[in-house]
Amino acid sequence: MTITFRHLVPIPLKERFLQRSSGIWNTDTSFLPGEYIKIKAPSGTGKTTLVHTIYQLRNDYEGTVLFDDTPVRKLKGDELAAVRQQKISVIFQDLRLFANLTARENIELKRVLQEPYYPKEMIDTMAAELGITHILEQRAGVCSYGEQQRVAIIRALIQPFSWLIMDEPFSHLDNDNISKAASLIHRECAKRGAGLVITDLEHDSHFTYTKELNL
Repeated sequence: MTITFRHLVPIPLKERFLQRSSGIWNTDTSFLPGEYIKIKAPSGTGKTTLVHTIYQLRNDYEGTVLFDDTPVRKLKGDELAAVRQQKISVIFQDLRLFANLTARENIELKRVLQEPYYPKEMIDTMAAELGITHILEQRAGVCSYGEQQRVAIIRALIQPFSWLIMDEPFSHLDNDNISKAASLIHRECAKRGAGLVITDLEHDSHFTYTKELNL
C-alpha cells in the first residue's frame, strides 16, 4: 500500500507550517511499499499530528491523504477499521496501553482483534527477546515507561501490517534495548515486506533508511 500526501497542512498549525520548508507539509510526497522512512523534527513541528492523521485519529487538515488511490476521507467506518487491523500498525508516543490490564492482556487484545496473525505463544517469544517476560502478568500501569514501550512494540508487531508507524518509540530505552527492539522490528517488517515510518528528534542509525525527511 502506498501512502500519499498532497499539500497536507494541519489546520491548527497552518500559518506556522506555510512559512517553512518541509519534506511533508504543504507538498506532494509518497511513502512507497517497503520503504524505511525517518522523519526528523524538533518538538512542536507536528510529528504526532502526522501519525494521528495517517491513522485518521484526526482529520482537521487541508489537502489529501491517500491509501493507494483512495482518499482516506472517503473510507467508510468498516473500511477504515480493516485498514487499521490489516494494513497499518502504530506505536503511539503516549503508548495507549490499558493501565489496569496486564501487559499480556494489552498485547492479546490486539492479537485477537482479527484472525490472529500469530499464535498466542509468540507473545512470550517476543517478550523474551525484549527482556520483559517478568512483567507480562503485571498491570501495565505499574510497569516502568521503558517496559511499557516494549509492550507497545510487541503489541504493534503481533498484528498483520503493511506499514509500521512509530512515534518516538525508543525514547525511554537504553542502547542495548534499542538494538534488540530495532532488530525485532526489522525482522518482522522484512517477514511481511512491510515499510516503516519512524519519527524522532534527531538522526539515528537504528535502521537503514530509504529516505529521511524533515518536517
